Amino acid sequence: MDKSKKNFSFIAISIVVGFMVAIQFQTVKQPIKRDTRDIWELREALLAEKELQSDIISEMRSIEETLAAYESKRKQSKGQALTDTLEELKLEAGLTEIKAPGITLTIEPAFDNIQLGDDAAAEVSPELLKRLLNELNQYEAKYVAIDGWRIINTTVIRDINNETKIDGHSLTDLPIKVVVGVDQYTTAEKLYNRMKVSKAIEEFFIDNLKLTVSEPSGQLTIPAYDNPIRVRYLESMKADEGGGS
Repeated sequence: MDKSKKNFSFIAISIVVGFMVAIQFQTVKQPIKRDTRDIWELREALLAEKELQSDIISEMRSIEETLAAYESKRKQSKGQALTDTLEELKLEAGLTEIKAPGITLTIEPAFDNIQLGDDAAAEVSPELLKRLLNELNQYEAKYVAIDGWRIINTTVIRDINNETKIDGHSLTDLPIKVVVGVDQYTTAEKLYNRMKVSKAIEEFFIDNLKLTVSEPSGQLTIPAYDNPIRVRYLESMKADEGGGS
């Protein structure tokens, strides 16, 4: 009985010792990495984060300074801002004389009719002018004046008592000049090339009219719109509306 207990104790001790040896062997086989590289990597990462934080703070300060300068300038130049805005609106509405590159179209009686002895007076119909304007707009025309009369978004071209009128301005005498302005000279060249082969030339000729396209010019003068612009369906805002004071 004592011998069995001794064998059991020996086996148990052997198992414990074997288990401890196995743990020690595994620890030696996979040692914990503890070198200075991890520390330096952490230091470098921390330094990079600090630099990024510094850059963000500098950028925020720059933005705040820009906003402060803009706000100061805005307060000091409210009158100038209103003046600039008014000038931009007048330009968009056609109330400002424009100097721009472009081409000039001339509408006159067809020479063939004179040779044939046709005494009938040639007239420019509203439909012809509207079709011409639509085509010019397709070719990036920016500013247009017909017979010295500026064409704007609200312009009305119609026949009144057998007389073509543009916002009340009568087109009675030929030849008629159509001045077309664009943003760039290259656009004026493209416009010239397109109008030289335009169907509008044939359409005017059918109505006993000749449409001549001039060479592009670096600077043409397009007059300002001369009539007062009527504003409908708008009412002035009261002082206590819309955030006013």
